[in-house]
Amino acid sequence: MTITTLPLTECALLLRPDDDVAVLTRELTAGTRVRTTGGEVTVTTDVPRGHKLALRDLAPGSQVHKYGQSIGVATTGITAGDHVHSHNLGMDPSVGADGQAYEFGTVHTELPDTARERTFQGYHRADGRVGTRNYVAVLTSVNCSASAARMIADQFRGPALDAFPGVDGVIALTHQSGCGLVTGSVGAQTLVRTLRGYARHANVGGLLVLGLGCEMVPIQSLVDDLDLPSDTLVELLTIQDSGGVRATVAAGAERIRRMLPELDRRRREPAPVSELVLGLNCGGSDGYSGITANPALGIASDLLVAAGGTSVLAETPEVFGAEHLLTRRATSPEVGRRLLERIEWWKEYAAAGGGSLDNNPSPGNKAGGLTTILEKSLGAVAKAGRADLSAVYEYAEPVSGPGLAFMDTPGYDPVSVTGIVAGGATVVCFTTGRGSVFGCRPTPSLKLATNTEMYRRMTDDMDINCGRVVDGTAGLEEVGAEIFERILAVASGEPTVSEGLEIGQEEFVPWQLGTVT
Repeated sequence: MTITTLPLTECALLLRPDDDVAVLTRELTAGTRVRTTGGEVTVTTDVPRGHKLALRDLAPGSQVHKYGQSIGVATTGITAGDHVHSHNLGMDPSVGADGQAYEFGTVHTELPDTARERTFQGYHRADGRVGTRNYVAVLTSVNCSASAARMIADQFRGPALDAFPGVDGVIALTHQSGCGLVTGSVGAQTLVRTLRGYARHANVGGLLVLGLGCEMVPIQSLVDDLDLPSDTLVELLTIQDSGGVRATVAAGAERIRRMLPELDRRRREPAPVSELVLGLNCGGSDGYSGITANPALGIASDLLVAAGGTSVLAETPEVFGAEHLLTRRATSPEVGRRLLERIEWWKEYAAAGGGSLDNNPSPGNKAGGLTTILEKSLGAVAKAGRADLSAVYEYAEPVSGPGLAFMDTPGYDPVSVTGIVAGGATVVCFTTGRGSVFGCRPTPSLKLATNTEMYRRMTDDMDINCGRVVDGTAGLEEVGAEIFERILAVASGEPTVSEGLEIGQEEFVPWQLGTVT
């Protein structure tokens, strides 16, 4: 039998010199010999691409390091050359434990200010914000009006808007709540905050608020005392007062038709990069997410922040285990402690449901090479680049910017991005290794593939292939700069692949919290 011998650099990535594991860039079969700077290891079992290979022996209970950080502890003895995954790697109990020491504001990075003079072509709203799209939104106050909202939006699909090229579409923003909530509860406040965030969004030029008429979240409450831009065209309808579904659909469609000529007259004009609000999210992550797409997106985020723009990291359960890296970058102890408060809330929330934060990663994440939430989080925070952490927001809270902010959201993609968009994100970048087909109208979403194999398999659903970093055909800085340029192009009107497929209406999923009676 022929024994293959390979240098580590030809088959794996060692992310930090002292890491205990390397990430494979190709599948290795048992018996393959790998040359490292410390000698040679023999692969003990077949190891898939994107998974971890042990570079040294580790005793049971030893911390296992990747990115120079602990990603867990060995649950059995690990031999150099072993496949390191769920069968021999578990949660590190010292991470996030009571009494863990955190640093606040000890790390500051001067970002390259090379994009401050850059501009994009956006829609200037009357309140000074700048949108990247010009949509009409049919916003439902309650699930009871969801079907009627979809029927109204469907009147404007296909060639119905051909005469109004300046209008990006009519979307129905429906959800599963709006009644049965405890008035004044966290759940009710969260839903109303989300709906009001979409109502005043910079990408919404026309708004039809649609209700049944007897719900606990009345339509008027969604616009009362709301600082809507004065140029937002607003209509309110209830099904009960309009005479039923058929009459409501006819009336709603007619009111939108009256909006279209005025909305179509609006034109894109130059705006500084500082007016952009970028949402950062990931879904269907794999072993390459923290190596290619996430750090490349971090570079683009830093360019935006350095130019005076706003970037929003989210998914609180997916920063657990890496929160200490963010608190070090906090602009004040108060900002850092606010992040830790949200982490503690999530620990209690998960425990109340009979779980823990290490229930994440998902089965798909694990198939792609991720093992513990610590490993996933360390890769996920790379989306935030190196900028200082300037603020921490509650779910769907308006983001006032500028700078890098964090928003408390679940890790579930549609719920997370719904909160980010409600907060004001006008462009979203979404990294994926397994192949998410996400979209989030009225905000355009760029999907960034972490590996070339998936990009080629799902090329019609991906915008940028960041897998070239692993392939060796592009550097991380190069791909980060490419992402930044695409952000500006998309903000100026270039459609994303999800927009071409009209994906993003059903992905409006507000976070449901609290008691429903």
